[in-house]
Amino acid sequence: NAQKRVLKEIRSDMGNPAQMNRLLQGDVGSGKTIVGFMSMLLALDNGFQACLMAPTEILANQHFIGIKELAETIGVEVGILTGSAKTKERREIHEQLENGKLQILIGTHALLEDKVVFKNLGLAIIDEQHRFGVNQREALRKKGNCPHILVMSATPIPRTLALILYGDLSVSVIDELPANRLPIKN
Repeated sequence: NAQKRVLKEIRSDMGNPAQMNRLLQGDVGSGKTIVGFMSMLLALDNGFQACLMAPTEILANQHFIGIKELAETIGVEVGILTGSAKTKERREIHEQLENGKLQILIGTHALLEDKVVFKNLGLAIIDEQHRFGVNQREALRKKGNCPHILVMSATPIPRTLALILYGDLSVSVIDELPANRLPIKN
């Protein structure tokens, strides 16, 4: 129910002409990634592309594996771009991203490279946003024409809390765990 409530808040924001700037906060295993994916589908349904930037290759790969599995069942093209991507892979991703064939791009700081050009970025998701600097988050925002921004975190930090207090960041909290979820593995 918390995931549904949060998704309604995000859908409402994305339906407004003003740019969404929202924090999605929830414990590990609460379903932030699936809410992020559903938000990406909202952007795609409206003719936009979406991206998700994670601070590490391990986390980017985890997101990619989970999202790709879901996306393939509905015919959505998903790619991954990390620092370890080969030159040929990068060229293909850049081309598909620019011509719009690639609908969702997941990656690390590699998404910030100048060669990464979206045809029509509508939603940028930043996971563990506190691990990125202000300039890095702004660089991702500039990849589109005022894309909606969704930042996800299990552990908001003081700067994030200050943004919330000053009204620069709306907050959605997943405050219940999904039924029958598997235990977290360390």
